[in-house]
Amino acid sequence: MTHPPPQKPPEFFDMLLAYKTSAIVSAGIDLGIFGALDSLGGSGNGRAGEAGVMSDAVAEHLGLSPRGARLLLNALAALGLLESDGVTYALTPASANYLVPGSPQYLGDMSKVLVSRWEWEAFGALADAVRSGGPVIAEHAEQPDYGYWEHFAAYTGPVVRPAAELVAAQLAGWAAARPRLDILDVACGHGLYGYTVARQHPHARVFSLDRLNVLAVARKFAAEFGVSERATMLSGDMFEMPLGGPYDLVLVTNTLHHFSTDRCLALLRRLARVTAPDGRIVLVGFTTRDVPPAEDAAAHLFSLLMLVWTYAGEVHAELTYRSMLQVAGFGEARLIPVPSLPLSVIIADRRANEVTAT
Repeated sequence: MTHPPPQKPPEFFDMLLAYKTSAIVSAGIDLGIFGALDSLGGSGNGRAGEAGVMSDAVAEHLGLSPRGARLLLNALAALGLLESDGVTYALTPASANYLVPGSPQYLGDMSKVLVSRWEWEAFGALADAVRSGGPVIAEHAEQPDYGYWEHFAAYTGPVVRPAAELVAAQLAGWAAARPRLDILDVACGHGLYGYTVARQHPHARVFSLDRLNVLAVARKFAAEFGVSERATMLSGDMFEMPLGGPYDLVLVTNTLHHFSTDRCLALLRRLARVTAPDGRIVLVGFTTRDVPPAEDAAAHLFSLLMLVWTYAGEVHAELTYRSMLQVAGFGEARLIPVPSLPLSVIIADRRANEVTAT
């Protein structure tokens, strides 16, 4: 077993100060600092001076306090997101690439998810959640029409697309060979997983299931992907509502970590009953492995969000997912890590001799 090296005092201070970094970066994105510098000529070549912009010009462009703009620009420069000679400011190549709206690789909208008021308030009550073993805040993830899910659906697209494309690539040959391809996307959110598959297979139909407030976002993505005419919106509770079927493919993405293993198994059994005898299920989400927590840091940190947000959720182990799928009526699972993201894709076939008609 390997262990991380002992922490030094400065590292503890960095951990305690991390929330300030989050607030600074989020404020810069929300106020439009990076887009303003781009518009005003603060190029992304990493040079201030001749290529830089005065703070007063940024303040006037955005309608900000000159003092406030200057101090925020200095803080963003201190974090390495801007170049500054102490008088003028310019984008770095990285901030020009990822933080200027309209850039093909723009990721700024993720601040609306990762530094949302919902997560901020929830983690502010972390100590009380540890004492109680669950959420202690007024709004949390298990409430119907929780507003966070609209933001999650609307703003996580740039990060989700590579995972959705990986799912589509893993299914490509199997999906193309099927005479029909009816897809149930459970707790679909933005719907990108189902719509990415459907865009590649003209015979596919997608049934996107989620709460009514989230489906409004999914409709927009269905139109963007050109599959609106093949997308049906289903509003309701995935544990209670009739699911229809049978479906050739069932997608459960970024969902099961919200629930206990018993609750997950109950859902997977429901889904098995509406999966065609030769159909498939795909799970996407965080998983933990049989390694020390320091080697699975993202998953264990994410589990704390489940503590402050849900009654029994946490990131489940790879072996747990394999076992749940087997018990629910699916076959041996294949697990594929998503490159550059702390997510895994898990694919399993329906065991045909155990299908229950619905």
